Amino acid sequence: MLSRVIQSTLVYILKNRVMKRSPHLLVFLLIIGCGRVANLNAGDAAGLDLGLGNLYHVSKAKSRSISPENFTGEKGKAGMATEGTGKNAARDLGRGWKISPSVVIKSKSTFVIGEIQGPGCIQQIWMTPTGNWRHSILRVYWDGEPEPSIECPVGDFFACGWGKYCQISSLPVCVNPGSAFNCYWPMPFRKSAKITMENTDEKNMVVYYQVNYTLTDIPKDAGYLHAQFHRETPLKQKGLYTIVEGIEGEGQYVGTYLAWQVKGTGWWGEGEIKFFMDGDKEFPTICGTGTEDYFCGSYDFENQETKKYQTFSTPYTGLAQVLPPDKIYEAGQKFGLYRWHIADPVRFEKDLKVTIQALGWQSGGRYLPEEDDIASVAFWYQKEPHKTFPKLVVRE
Repeated sequence: MLSRVIQSTLVYILKNRVMKRSPHLLVFLLIIGCGRVANLNAGDAAGLDLGLGNLYHVSKAKSRSISPENFTGEKGKAGMATEGTGKNAARDLGRGWKISPSVVIKSKSTFVIGEIQGPGCIQQIWMTPTGNWRHSILRVYWDGEPEPSIECPVGDFFACGWGKYCQISSLPVCVNPGSAFNCYWPMPFRKSAKITMENTDEKNMVVYYQVNYTLTDIPKDAGYLHAQFHRETPLKQKGLYTIVEGIEGEGQYVGTYLAWQVKGTGWWGEGEIKFFMDGDKEFPTICGTGTEDYFCGSYDFENQETKKYQTFSTPYTGLAQVLPPDKIYEAGQKFGLYRWHIADPVRFEKDLKVTIQALGWQSGGRYLPEEDDIASVAFWYQKEPHKTFPKLVVRE
């Protein structure tokens, strides 16, 4: 990439004889070319946009981490607890020996997982919440906003909407034995970040967690991560489910998670996904060809040898969960599906609405609008401010 920038600048200089015509223009073009090269390296210098191809770059970004062993993430302040859930186990060892590895969030209360002063970027979150994952509500607030930009049950945020362990092996989200939730969505912020967990259950819950972040400069064009939960049971309009609507602003849609329970027998995934953007009314700009097609599968996700649903979990897409796993086309079956638009984000300039149809089959080779139980999390980046989310309704 860098060599192409330099090469194109030199070609222009030679082709137009800039050296003879205008030495001042030559200097200007070289400055512009070097500026473009510097800009391409800005993410590396800030400790952002990391991968194996650029991991060797040394950065001035500062690494920090929030956990029950360092609630504030301050430098040199970790492992100092004298009180915590591990105090009894460490009674013979003393301070510095895993005294505060977790927290207890009492019933009907909200716990502040972390507050960070920016600029910076959350780069990884790990947690293992106990209890009912639909009754544990994760919220994230950017730059002091009073309304959350991320608001959804913790299980659904980590692509485990059915309250049961499910192996997820994707790029932005992975879930590992026994209930280890991991998130790698980059979450830049400019002024501050606040993460909370609300326990709406009747029982107390225990959470082990770690929030790894960097304090660094954030590019001007960086958007903020948003995630919104929605559920309809039964569907408000037979055969049609709204994943998200009312998004206003400029940004890009980057992911969908669906927890889908079918009410009827037979194949249920003929429905199309539709993206209505920037003023679209009756007809969308982007329309898919079927549910399993959108999740990058085919032909009912059916294994042609076993004649059962075939689960899969890949970096960008997955039918990660089928409950029960040994049945097919039965009423009451539950599915967990994800589709991350990492290589193909859906960009919008003013507004966005996303829907998916719930279609099966009936006699005569005709489509059958279904009345299923569907929950979703929509993921997108956008510039703030964002439109206030509808009131969260879990219906569990």
